Amino acid sequence: MTPDLILHHYLSSPFSEKIRRVLAFKKVPAQSVFVPSISPKPDVVALTGGYRRTPFLQRGADIYCDSALICDVLEHVQPEPPLFPPALRGCSRVFAQWADTTLFWTAMSYALQPRGAAQLFGGDAQLAQAFKDDRKAMRVNMTQLRPADATSALRSYLRRIASMVEEHDFLFGAEPCVADFSTYHPLWFMRAQVPVMADILAVTPAIGEWMERMQGLGQPRLERFSAEDAITVAGRSEPQPPGSNLLVDSAFQDDHGILLGSRVTITPESFGAEATEGELIAATRTHYSLRREDPRAGTVHVHFPRIGYVLRPAAAK
Repeated sequence: MTPDLILHHYLSSPFSEKIRRVLAFKKVPAQSVFVPSISPKPDVVALTGGYRRTPFLQRGADIYCDSALICDVLEHVQPEPPLFPPALRGCSRVFAQWADTTLFWTAMSYALQPRGAAQLFGGDAQLAQAFKDDRKAMRVNMTQLRPADATSALRSYLRRIASMVEEHDFLFGAEPCVADFSTYHPLWFMRAQVPVMADILAVTPAIGEWMERMQGLGQPRLERFSAEDAITVAGRSEPQPPGSNLLVDSAFQDDHGILLGSRVTITPESFGAEATEGELIAATRTHYSLRREDPRAGTVHVHFPRIGYVLRPAAAK
């Protein structure tokens, strides 16, 4: 077990719930730092250098961004029970990527219609508007589904998912895999955070039963920790060199003509336009790693998955 993991998250975040479910499934303990749901996020930026999506995982001075990469890290920390069973390694990853993107954004466009947003923010119009403005700024490279289109698509997706869990306890068989956790979190958001919008789930009762099985996998072992203490941990730690951290693949794969040691930026493809700048210290078949300096956090290594992120040379200063 690795008790020195720090999860930076907030309670109503769907992707945070995905990782909380994985931690429970694997019985891996972690420290818990709550982050703001909207900007400004100075403590987040001190660690990530610009990336502000939620959640991210910290171990010492190593920062792991994106729930897909965090799942890889947790699989290395605790291989059993597996998120990526050998017979399902390919299809579970592909399905999880679909669920984390297409299903997620469809569910959010449906759930955050005015009735859902009003419930999520307790009728606080000012808070709702601040959240809307924040997410609009993060969505600069995306086209948002209209509510009617999202409703139609979500109904079709729910029927397809239901047909899978009618046949098995979980999506691909008797045990959950990464696809289950990626599919669960946007539906959890509707049911737990905006139940006024959850009636759409009633027509597929098999999904409700599957969600209860997912909930029954246990509760995460999270201990409250402060953001300031997490930054102190980073400042007092030495980041691990490539290949010796929790991302075990280290062979350089050059698809961009950018050499290791170059000054680069890494930016999400779509949601979240903020770039993280640093020195490229790893570019493997699965991930990128940057070394960067921060006045508060010291030297940190920030890690991103390749899929879903754009690598560019940093602009000359």
